[in-house]
Amino acid sequence: MLEFTEGNAAARVTLFVEVVLPLAISKTYTYRVPNGWNADIAVGKRVIVQFGKNKVYSAIIYRVTDRPPELYEAKYILDLLDDSPIVDDAQLRLWDWISMYYLCALGEVMQAALPAALKLASETKIVAATGSSAADRSALNDKEYLILDALDISSELKVSDIVKLLGQKTVFPLLKKLFDKGLILISEEILPKYKPKMKVFIGLHDDYADDLGRKLLLDSLGNAPKQQDAVLAYIQLSRQYTKVPKADIMEASGCSSAIMAALVEKGIFTVEERAVSRLDGEDVEIAGDFTFNDAQSKAFGKIKEQFATKDVVLLHGVTASGKTQLYIRLIEEAVANGSNVLYLLPEIALTTQITERLRLHFGSKLGVYHSRFNDNERAEVWHKVLNNEYSVVVGARSAVFLPFRALGLVVVDEEHETSYKQFDPAPRYHARDTAIYLGHIHGAKVLLGSATPAIESYYNARAGKYGLVELKQRFGNSRLPEIVTVNISEESRKGAMHSYFSGTLLQEMESALAQQQQVILFQNRRGHTPLLQCKTCGYIAKCIQCDVSLTYHKSSGKLHCHYCGFSEDPIQVCPACGSTHIESKGFGTERVEEELETLLPNARIARLDLDSTRGKHGFDRVLNAFDEQRYDILVGTQMVAKGLDFGKVSVIGIINADGLINYPDFRAYERAFSLLAQVSGRAGRRNSNGKVIVQSYAPSHRIIQQVIQNDYEGMFMTEVTERKHYAYPPFFRLFKIDVKHKEQQAVYDAARRLAASLREGLGQRVYGPEAPLVGRVRNHYIYSILLKVERAGISITKVKELVKVTLLHFEANKANKGVRVQIDVDPY
Repeated sequence: MLEFTEGNAAARVTLFVEVVLPLAISKTYTYRVPNGWNADIAVGKRVIVQFGKNKVYSAIIYRVTDRPPELYEAKYILDLLDDSPIVDDAQLRLWDWISMYYLCALGEVMQAALPAALKLASETKIVAATGSSAADRSALNDKEYLILDALDISSELKVSDIVKLLGQKTVFPLLKKLFDKGLILISEEILPKYKPKMKVFIGLHDDYADDLGRKLLLDSLGNAPKQQDAVLAYIQLSRQYTKVPKADIMEASGCSSAIMAALVEKGIFTVEERAVSRLDGEDVEIAGDFTFNDAQSKAFGKIKEQFATKDVVLLHGVTASGKTQLYIRLIEEAVANGSNVLYLLPEIALTTQITERLRLHFGSKLGVYHSRFNDNERAEVWHKVLNNEYSVVVGARSAVFLPFRALGLVVVDEEHETSYKQFDPAPRYHARDTAIYLGHIHGAKVLLGSATPAIESYYNARAGKYGLVELKQRFGNSRLPEIVTVNISEESRKGAMHSYFSGTLLQEMESALAQQQQVILFQNRRGHTPLLQCKTCGYIAKCIQCDVSLTYHKSSGKLHCHYCGFSEDPIQVCPACGSTHIESKGFGTERVEEELETLLPNARIARLDLDSTRGKHGFDRVLNAFDEQRYDILVGTQMVAKGLDFGKVSVIGIINADGLINYPDFRAYERAFSLLAQVSGRAGRRNSNGKVIVQSYAPSHRIIQQVIQNDYEGMFMTEVTERKHYAYPPFFRLFKIDVKHKEQQAVYDAARRLAASLREGLGQRVYGPEAPLVGRVRNHYIYSILLKVERAGISITKVKELVKVTLLHFEANKANKGVRVQIDVDPY
């Protein structure tokens, strides 16, 4: 960046800026700075520029120079949006790294990183903010008022419509002012902000603190037996709680809200409303302080010791070992030292519990950032982080893009989760790896935590690249659950299978329900029936746009494609042969729920999958109801494995473990072990003993036995031995290149040409092209090329340059017109 000490000299120098546009173009683009703006230009500010004939965008200044572009005449910047940069040097370094590492355009990184409210373009839609009064508009100028007046007539306008309305190209500064005043919003569904779960607790007045006072109180209530019952219930429950939940007193005594109100009015009971955890098995008050057990104390000391020499430490702790408490203590120390902290979680739903806990410590200094917030709220969080108003940010993967000022600690919880990987669109980054580089930029420490670490992470720890701390003891009195396997074939032979449930699983469920305990059943497929097949000719109902069978969903009464969203009515007559003998093959969560209603008619059953949680509050609604024991059984997909904590769950049933293990993916065994171990970890998380029933056609399979023995080390050693032999991570890097076209022969020919070009530079490291498991999606045929590049003895930077040049030549070849190429680094 150029600096000038004298304003007049600065004004005389002709400056140019290279900008990042939110587009998938391979280079930055250069624009000329109008005379007189030199002193205001700075890297990281937004400028309004025209790109193409009619499109106008807000772009980020990437570099300031006095050299004009050589190959084209630079257009002038139309306007400057910001008084100070909204993106800093550290962020631009991160963007550069993501662009280089994941082989994507810098503009694609910008598109992912910035909230939509900060990257206005001519096609951006604007709506009026609700609740803006006439008083809010009194200080507006004519043009601002005209925009709001137009929004009163039309509920939604594009920026290009506003350009025509005002008769000028640069309307972005006007829109920015209206946005800052809270009068307009980016058009998007407005989701509610996070609200903690509140619960009413009852206390007894200090006059009745001793036994004599309580005796006199009960005697005085002799003529009010219901009130007396309520006080007796309080006295009994107070032996378990310091503050007794109001609902518990009402349930134990059978009294009404009116009785409770009368006792409060008399000054006998005191009332206090407090935040409680949504996800704890009991309504445990969120304590502001806690004490480590011996195992946690040792682990905490080892983490601090490892951080002295390592920038990244892996915490390998079994489920329910108290890893979160370690994170909180480390966060407290970092904040006390004046540092910012980023706490990453793989799922939005998991932010609730940790947010409630951290809010007690940091109050308004805690920020939350994820896609459940609308873009206007995300822009607000962005600015608060930029202005250093937050000490701690809890968020999902996109939180790595925030403009931290003094980042000192990054916590990546459940670091093994595939949810950290962005698959579409580009950049196809992994938030864990990006967080490690983010920590490197800021000189921050990074803590990775998991009960079942990713093979690569554990390998790096064993190799000494990362520090390693292990926590093998569960917190409190809880013990690892007992795991029992059931052979489905053997049970079927004996006639002991009841639909999809073995006699063992059914018996354990009935026993748990009799003891007022809860059950979780895991089936990793949503919907009712995965396959409808003609029994006569074998015809299978398939999607018209994808090479995949349609899944029947009872909730909608239709067949659905899980790839493109296509749906149609279920077939009653085979369109191929006219037969009416249509069979259902396989089962999903809806079918499991349906069968349970027949086998256990008195059980209250809930379902947790993508279909049952589509609404704004879908996930919270199901979890809160299960947490409050309004349901006895929760049937779910892998959503039930993601760190949820229920104290009343004593039985876990895994309906069919074989579907996880027998999957065509080199990570199948690792993911099966992780998922089975994580699901099993939901049982027995308080003082109760948990039991896990694993149903399988191959219960002696290595992975199932390793889960039973909690033998992560054995799984790791077997997996790395095989991966070394077959050239997979962590010993090799993978690049997956998908070639797509609407015509099958055209895409096959193009993929072969691309593979041949890549082999000229990479030789036998190039595999394919091959059609993937699902070879057509949304009417585009796909062929995949896989690159396996060894980590030792070759420059990965040179490999990436070769790949970029090859793809550039491929796209320039007219024979490949209409062919789309998509590259994914570290794809699985």
